[in-house]
Amino acid sequence: MSISTLQSKKNADSLLQSAISKRNRPNRPSALSSTTTFAWRAMLKIKYVPEQLFDITGFPIMYLLMFTYLFGGAIAGSADQYLQFLMPGILVLTVTMITMYTGVDLNKDVSKGIFDRFRSLPIWKPSVLTGGLLIDTLRYSIASGVMIGLGLLLGFRPEGGASGVILAIGVLLVFAFSLSWIWTTLGLIMRTEKALMNFSMMILFPVTFISNVFVDPETMPSWLQGIVELNPVSIVVTAVRGLMEGTAAIDEIVWAFIASGIIIVIFAPLTMYFYRNKR
Repeated sequence: MSISTLQSKKNADSLLQSAISKRNRPNRPSALSSTTTFAWRAMLKIKYVPEQLFDITGFPIMYLLMFTYLFGGAIAGSADQYLQFLMPGILVLTVTMITMYTGVDLNKDVSKGIFDRFRSLPIWKPSVLTGGLLIDTLRYSIASGVMIGLGLLLGFRPEGGASGVILAIGVLLVFAFSLSWIWTTLGLIMRTEKALMNFSMMILFPVTFISNVFVDPETMPSWLQGIVELNPVSIVVTAVRGLMEGTAAIDEIVWAFIASGIIIVIFAPLTMYFYRNKR
């Protein structure tokens, strides 16, 4: 090998060494840090697209006013009397309906290619999902506050007091969190946002309306009563209604948590499977 060739090789090695950064690689972010970062990203979405808040303000108000004054007189004899029964149920219905937007937001990221970039980052993988779910829980809390505030203005008086209302909202938030895992699973499977919304409504309308939200199941045919009583929405409505009325039994609350836990156990692993294997 000639002297000039050796010199060229040394120069090349020198350039290579100078091009390599000598700084230490930054530490891998913790699960908490990654989660809060993606939670902040979800908050920024609301900041720049405030129209998203309509589903947690406009829809709750519309549902409560519409069902109270359209059906109150026919079902309970007066709107005021019906409001005492309806308020806990319509609260659960409203929050349940808006949980589907968790999957819609995820599906948008998938369709835009942002999702693939997130999966390539050296972070705690579930944080992409848990960060969004954390802010969704905040959205559900705001929707619950709007509903309770309007209900009080209309004449709703929870006999369970403030503690009963707070506990009821806590049970509802756990249930809403569990439902969000269903929509994240579908958000990773469905090809388009429109397909996801259509399929979500096909699920939500039966489970929310074939329930004890609007009427006592005792007024229904016996075969339908069994379906309604097994409906997770009915189980949660029973717990929420009991807590607000001050008559909740421990087993009603336990069954609400069991229903939420079963949904999480089924759909959280499914979501993570599709998250890791999404093509």
